[in-house]
Formats: sequence, C-alpha cells, structure tokens
Amino acid sequence: MASYPENSVVKDADIIITNALVVTMDSSFRVIPSGGVAIKADKIIAVGDSKEILQAYQAPIVLDGTKKLLMPGLINCHTHSPMTIFRGYADDMPLKKWLYEYIFPVESAFINPETVQLGTRLAVAEMLRSGTTTFNDMYYYIDEMVDVVENTGIRAFLSHGLIDFPVPGCPDPEFGFRFTEEMIQTYNYHPRINVGVAVHANYSSAGEIYRKGHSLAAKYGVHFHTHLAETRWEFDLVQKEYGVTPVKYLDNLGVLDEHMVAAHCVHLTEEDIDILAEKRVGVAHNPQCNMKLASGVAPIPALLQRGVRVGIGTDGVASNNDLDLFDEMRTAAFLHKLNGNDPSLMDARTVLEMGTIGGARMLRADDQIGSVEVGKQADMIMLNLDQPHAHPIYNIYSLIIYSLRGADVDTSIVGGKVLMLNGNLMTLNEHSLYEQVEALAEKVNQKSNALIQ
Repeated sequence: MASYPENSVVKDADIIITNALVVTMDSSFRVIPSGGVAIKADKIIAVGDSKEILQAYQAPIVLDGTKKLLMPGLINCHTHSPMTIFRGYADDMPLKKWLYEYIFPVESAFINPETVQLGTRLAVAEMLRSGTTTFNDMYYYIDEMVDVVENTGIRAFLSHGLIDFPVPGCPDPEFGFRFTEEMIQTYNYHPRINVGVAVHANYSSAGEIYRKGHSLAAKYGVHFHTHLAETRWEFDLVQKEYGVTPVKYLDNLGVLDEHMVAAHCVHLTEEDIDILAEKRVGVAHNPQCNMKLASGVAPIPALLQRGVRVGIGTDGVASNNDLDLFDEMRTAAFLHKLNGNDPSLMDARTVLEMGTIGGARMLRADDQIGSVEVGKQADMIMLNLDQPHAHPIYNIYSLIIYSLRGADVDTSIVGGKVLMLNGNLMTLNEHSLYEQVEALAEKVNQKSNALIQ
C-alpha cells in the first residue's frame, strides 16, 4: 500500500482513477481492493490506496472506479489486423487450402492502402472494446497501419511480411527489405509504434530471406516475427526437404535468438523446446486459431516450464474469428487442462500473466508495459463488475480468466490517453466504419466465385 507523509505537498497529475479493484500484475502480484492510480502525461506516477492517492495528487480528470476492476491492458502477441475485412470469408478447412486457395487470392484482389486502413480501424475498435491496448502485427502496407495507430492512440508492434512471391504493395523481397528498413528508421523512437522485421514462414520464404531478416532485426535491435511449426503439413514438408524439424531448420540458419517472435509453435519435439529455451525465442500462443484449423495443441506448459517467454495472440480474424483476448485466455486455460488431462495445468494467474506482463516480456517491452506500476506507460483497462457473472469474488484471477469477458471492458487507456470511456470509443466513428466494411464485403462476395475457381 502506498504511503505519503502528512502535510506533504499535493502534486499535479493529469488523470486520477479512484475506488477501483486494482490488479497490478507487478512482480509481487499486488491486488489493491480500493485502489487508485495517478497518471502524468503517458506514465503512471502513483499506484496505491485510493484515499492516499487523492491526498497526494490532484488532476483535472478524476475517473470513479467504483464497482470496476482496473488492470493492465491486454497484449495481443500475434495477429493480422487488416484481415478483419475477411472475417468469415473462408471457414471450416485446413490451413493449406484456406491460405493458398482462398486467402492469398482474395488478398491479391482486394488488399490495397485503403482496405488495409479500413481493416485496421475495424480491428482497433474491436481490440479497444475488448481490452487490448497493444498488438503485434504482421501484414502488408504497414505504413497505412501506422497512420491508423497514430490516429486511434493504440500501441502497436508492426512488421511487413516478407514472402518469396509478389504480395500486395511489395513486388519482391528486396523491395520489402528496403521498405522495412525505412520504416524502422522512421519510427524507431515513436512512443507507441515499434517497427520490426517479419518473414512469413519457412514454406513461403527461402532461407536467405530469413538470414537477411535476422541481420536487419539484429542491426536495429527490433523484433523478428514469423510463423513457426504451425501445422503437421509444415512439419512434414520441412522434414522431407531438409531432414530436420522447422525449429531445427531455423536454428541451422542461425536466426533464432531473443529478437524472434515465433507464432504458434504447435509441432515441437523435446529438442525443439530445448532449442527455443536456449536461444531465448519468444512464443506467441494462438489456441483458438489452432483449434479451428485443427492445427494441433502447442506444448505451452512444457515451454513455460523450460522458461520460454510465452504470450497469447488471437491470430487474424479470418481464422479465429475475433480479437477478444479474454476469450482467448479462457480457451488457453481450458484447452491445456483437457489436453494434459490435468486440471491444475495453466492456472488462472499463469494465463493472465501470459496475457499481460508475460506478453510484454515476450516482446521485450516489460520495462514499459504489461503491469500497473509506477514509471510504466499508462496502459490500462477497467471492467464493469456490476453484473451477475462478476459475483461472488473468491479468487481475483479466477474471476478474470473464467468469468469476465471482453464485453465487460468499459474504459481503455493507452499512454495516458483515454481511448474508450464508459463504452464510448473516443477516436473512431464506429457506425461509419461498419457501413464501409459491409460495402467492401459485398464487393468481395460478388467476386469470390471467380477467385476460388
């Protein structure tokens, strides 16, 4: 509990939040029943008892957290946000068919700067509404995504997906490397935007692209994003072509290190797990996408036991089909209990850690985000507890993971800016957005039969 000397000088803050149930996710997992937070500019400057915060600080904006839970904003560690425009376009099929026969063709036909902006705005609206304040993304036209991130106020790690063949906005990998380096140089010091390097996957990108991508990421110290060991098809393909597992293949290329963010990591051997741990690779777990595409169950308990940094992602909504990380965390907990035939696996606090400070560690940003602590970025959310499924409260982590939902979020704050208040988004015109998306979907439907023939 915070304490302040009597007769101390009252300090200025920009925002004070009072009377909330504060779940900090700090190193001691402090929970403050009637807690308060003071924010100055983009930083948290005080966390403690609500009365003591009010005695020590004054601010022009005071938000009442009565009957609300305040916690760190969630971190979506792997997604493709512009793909919201293809939500429900191609369902109920294996990944190879889904990707090559449906997604690549529809992207080629419809992905352009305008649709990337549109899809990203829709994704940001969905994420802010369901408690995500930071997302890690791999897609095309990331300069357009940057524009949306700047205007909406969310925090993002962005990377352009490098692939062997021409993709929207990128005629060849060399263009992609030049574009990526320019984006890194331009946004290296942005307070909310981190640009990294991405290579799509070992089945779509040559080893030399991985090597060059790794060198570029290491040159600037940025994240290096890829899909890895997602499906049995990929595992068997790499085994047949190179005689090793997908993880060992990348290890042999010399590209596995602490910069790597490896999405999925479903099909792993014991040796693979040891390699990921030894090379300090970060893993983004995407349970719902892996279930929907029948890709398999990633060995997350084993990875955590070996000390691998693991966060949670939704993947894109074309294969999930939503961006609700509360739902994703709940699924992760249930999936691994069932798969391991052990109800003690993936306990609620562990899963919440993966969705907050664990995701921050995976992105090597835990000194800035992931918990409600003094000195960190003021990225936090409040959930409405004044409803039946939020009572009674025996274990706060159980409540968050097993009972609360993304729809319970009513306030989202990123970098000290209130982006949603009492359920109202402050930086997006949702109704206009929905009309634009539906108009685009009608065009996609009209052309879809020709695309998949």
